[in-house]
Amino acid sequence: MRPPLPHLHAITDERIARRPDLDDLARDLAAAGGADLALHARGRALSGLEHYDLAFRLSVFPSPLFINDRLDIALALNAEGVQLGHAGLPPRAARQLNPRWWIGRSVHDVPGAEAARAEGADYLVVGPVYATATHPDRAPLGLERLRDIARLGLPVIAIGGVTAARAGEVKVAGAYGVAAIRALWDAAEPGAAARQMLEELR
Repeated sequence: MRPPLPHLHAITDERIARRPDLDDLARDLAAAGGADLALHARGRALSGLEHYDLAFRLSVFPSPLFINDRLDIALALNAEGVQLGHAGLPPRAARQLNPRWWIGRSVHDVPGAEAARAEGADYLVVGPVYATATHPDRAPLGLERLRDIARLGLPVIAIGGVTAARAGEVKVAGAYGVAAIRALWDAAEPGAAARQMLEELR
């Protein structure tokens, strides 16, 4: 039986992957969140070797390891979950590689969420809920559309401009959990930021 889906997801990008203090940041996050925090190895511009190195470095910590898009790396490191882009491999195809994975799909609207549910996704990463520097050209969904997607019944992980101060309101809107890049990795005290987010979600 697989462990529960974490409520908090700390997602990297290329900049974070190349930070010299990455290991220290990940250690702080894992110590604060434990099994309820997933460390996501993500970086679309990373080479395959860089992505593997990032994932390997995150795999030594006690928090669950999730891999974004690179299923070969997820297999090599026995990751607990994979996160698929909205135009990536269908979840049912990924499940043939490892039926124990938590398999998520990134979606931006209700039709995309409905399609992901039909394709067999276990959970949805939905965003951007708020305006975010990660996707400055993408209009935020807002809480009402987040609520519409949550009504479909799959666990929803809200992403995009989600801070500790906003974690409670996305939970009220139906989110199971939240995902963040800057609000966790760039926090003055990443462990404290993770603890605060989890407190808002519980």
